[in-house]
Amino acid sequence: MTMTMQTAAAKSPKPATKPLMQRINWVRAAPFLYTLGLFAIWELAVMALDMPPTILPAPSRVFEAIVQYWSPIWKNSLQTLYTTTLGFMIAVVAGLGLGLFIGWSKTIYAGLYPLMIGFNAIPKVALVPILVIWFGIGTVPAVLTAFLISFFPIVVNVATGLATIEPETEDVLRALGARKMDIMLKVGIPRSMPYFFGSLKIAITLAFVGSVVSETVASNYGLGNMMSSAQSQFNVPLVFAGLLALAVEGIAMYALMAWLEKRMTGWAHRSTMAN
Repeated sequence: MTMTMQTAAAKSPKPATKPLMQRINWVRAAPFLYTLGLFAIWELAVMALDMPPTILPAPSRVFEAIVQYWSPIWKNSLQTLYTTTLGFMIAVVAGLGLGLFIGWSKTIYAGLYPLMIGFNAIPKVALVPILVIWFGIGTVPAVLTAFLISFFPIVVNVATGLATIEPETEDVLRALGARKMDIMLKVGIPRSMPYFFGSLKIAITLAFVGSVVSETVASNYGLGNMMSSAQSQFNVPLVFAGLLALAVEGIAMYALMAWLEKRMTGWAHRSTMAN
């Protein structure tokens, strides 16, 4: 009996191994494949058009510049990341607080919202000279510029989440004896959280814009200052190396905000969109 079972097991077909193309997780691999494709097209275009490095360096020249100037790129990248993160964190705290305040009352919403729009319409680069006059050249103007430029999306999204509570929901809660504070804590704030965490992804990328603009104009450190100095020396590969470093930092911080959004408000995402 045992020999019969062993013979049958030996003759039974082995489970088929999936082909390599089916075993690859194409969703996870897509960012890397698309990035490699972009660099390949960029490299081939520079070679085909015979572009000089002072106009458009090939990716190979940019990576050579990264290796050659690794120490200043690393130090200035840390400085930019520090100023951006600090300004962004201030914007998160202030934006969440002001967004809750604006969304508390229709009167406050109607009064402050136009002022917020007018403030956001002012180009933040125009405020950098004023910040330099107040605080001098250095880290503080970069932090404040990152804060100012990333502040508005957070306020708007939080206030919008509170202002769009269904009137029927408020009526039912009031009928059950709920006060305005109860409605805010149990319905308003949870409802605004998807808006809030969604706004963080926008705000963090804008914060990098603000810090780099300020570093270019009014700082002796950071990637903005490094790229400005490289531009004055016609060292275009180093300029592109700084841009690449900014892109890496921006993607990393965006991914962190997206992870926080999924972690904290995963219940709000019910998309059934196919891959």
